[in-house]
Amino acid sequence: MKKVVLSFLVVLSILALFTANAGTPSKSKTTAVANAAKVEVYYFHFTRRCVTCQAVETETKAAINALYPVQAKKGLVTFKTVNLEEKSSLALAKKCKAEGQSLLVISGNERYDLTDQGFMYAKSNPEKLKAELKKTIDPLIK
Repeated sequence: MKKVVLSFLVVLSILALFTANAGTPSKSKTTAVANAAKVEVYYFHFTRRCVTCQAVETETKAAINALYPVQAKKGLVTFKTVNLEEKSSLALAKKCKAEGQSLLVISGNERYDLTDQGFMYAKSNPEKLKAELKKTIDPLIK
């Protein structure tokens, strides 16, 4: 009889702990923000740039600011322009595996090369470039 009563008390105690925790506010929202993946968008270029090269930078920056203003302000989505001819940029270019003009989206170990889309759409169809960026970045910011 003592075993049954003891078992009942143990089960009742465990249930009481779960119900007590159910009433307290969860920290999952702050944890989710703290653990959110950082997305870095890089535009690697050379010093001399044509109109299309400049458009890739301008339109990508505008798209990031328009699509992710809150995340950009928090530093969760960043856009950086990197001149490949500056010695200070060599380590970053090597880390990102950028061997030439490139538009890259990087989050953790994931790397997406949007160079072709950038050069194809920046000047002629910036909304299409914006859509490509959104399609790539949205799954990364969960």
